[in-house]
Amino acid sequence: MLEITADKIAYVIIRAREYESGVNAWAHSGQRTGHGVRTELHEFIAGLNEDEQAALTAVMWIGRESFDPEDLEEAIVTAKTERSAPTEDYLMGEPRLADLLEAGMDALGISPEDAEDDLQRPV
Repeated sequence: MLEITADKIAYVIIRAREYESGVNAWAHSGQRTGHGVRTELHEFIAGLNEDEQAALTAVMWIGRESFDPEDLEEAIVTAKTERSAPTEDYLMGEPRLADLLEAGMDALGISPEDAEDDLQRPV
């Protein structure tokens, strides 16, 4: 069972995309962008509880095809037992984090687009 909501994963995907685009813009323009988004994303992941962090890592691993979708529980246990760095540092060190999370959600039968649309819909 996934111990994190699709909305939280979608939030990470959206912020990771913003951060990745800011990093790329900075690399090409020489201007510093994306720092605020990076801090926000870092703090959001750090604020998740241990189960949510492990589930987020497992979804990324499934998207990277390190685990199959049917091995979700094993991936979550592995994320908890083999954690050697803060989860937020580990995940943000993955250059394709947003893509891998989307692929993991798809593989698990969760629609990342629906979750992202729900988050971006005006209140």
